[in-house]
Parts: sequence; C-alpha cells; structure tokens
Amino acid sequence: MGYLGRAIDEEIARSGRLSRLDRLRGELEPAALFQTVPGIGPVLADEIHDTLEIDTLEALELTAHDGRLETVKGIGHRRIAALRANLADLLGRQRRRSAFDGSAPPVETILDVDLEYRRNESSGRLPRIAPRRFNPDGKTWLPILHTDQNGWHFTALYSNTARAHHLGRTKDWVVTYFYDGDHQEGQATVVTEARAPP
Repeated sequence: MGYLGRAIDEEIARSGRLSRLDRLRGELEPAALFQTVPGIGPVLADEIHDTLEIDTLEALELTAHDGRLETVKGIGHRRIAALRANLADLLGRQRRRSAFDGSAPPVETILDVDLEYRRNESSGRLPRIAPRRFNPDGKTWLPILHTDQNGWHFTALYSNTARAHHLGRTKDWVVTYFYDGDHQEGQATVVTEARAPP
C-alpha cells in the first residue's frame, strides 16, 4: 500500500470519515471544505468563510483570481499563487491521462471531434450547461457536445480553466474528454494557433 492509501486509512481510522468523499458529496461545512486545500488551516479557513461568505471550492477559486481573496487577513501574493495552483489541481483532477500515450483515440479523430464541436457551436446547435467553475452567477453559457466516433465516446466543450479565462481563450481552446467501450478514459485539449506562419 502506498503513502496515499495509508493516509486514507489513517484518516478513516482517526475520524470515521473520508474528507475527499465528503467533499465530493457536498457534505463538508465550508471551513472544513477549505481545509482540504493544501495551505489552508483551520484559522485561515474560518477567516475565508467569514470574510468572503463563500462555501464551495469553485467559489474559493474564483476569489483567488478576481482579487477578493487578497482582502482576507493573512493572505499575501505568494499564498494566493500557491492556492491558485492547489485549487486548479484539486478541481481539475479528473481524467489526467494524455491523449497521446497509446491508449487513446488517434489525433485525427480528436481533431474531427474538435471540428464538429466548432461547427455545431457556431451554428447554435449545441445545448449549453452552467459550469460550476468561474461562473458565480450560475449562467448557462458553455456549449457541450456528446458524440461517438471510431469506438470512442467524446464530450467536448470550451476550456473553463483559470488559464483560459486569464488569456481570453474561453471561446477558443476545446477540451475533449473520451472513453472507449472498456471505459478507458482520457482527455485532450485542442488549442488554436495564435501566430501567423513565418
């Protein structure tokens, strides 16, 4: 058993609960939820909750990017940078496998899905969802595509990451999640070239 497995066993033995599972179920109090982020202890978690009146990791991530987190006592620029990275890691942890490790659809298929997504999005034929991240008003704005090609199921949508928002690429970078009949999962991001050829 590895370090993570031992840590999980120790947490369950000590508290009778698993904070990661509670976090996924939405069962943690906000201050306890914030303590699941590396770099946030009990005092700072209470201070964040009391000052900003937020209660989700997605809301915390938004405050780390819009300047509100800087208003919390005890948080400086270095800590904000670390919290941004830790939150991005926690909230973006799903499907980490590269599209190019040999157990993924061919690049040509991923590019076909990207093209299908962009064509359907530009013609207004895609349903829209309300993402939890970087969407404080809960607006339904993010187009989503579900399609099957060459034995793979794909879900495609514009990138809704902090980096995409910062660089103004929320209507450019397309993230494609995929799985096959054996539920081998992965993801790829198609980025439009921003420079003209030489």
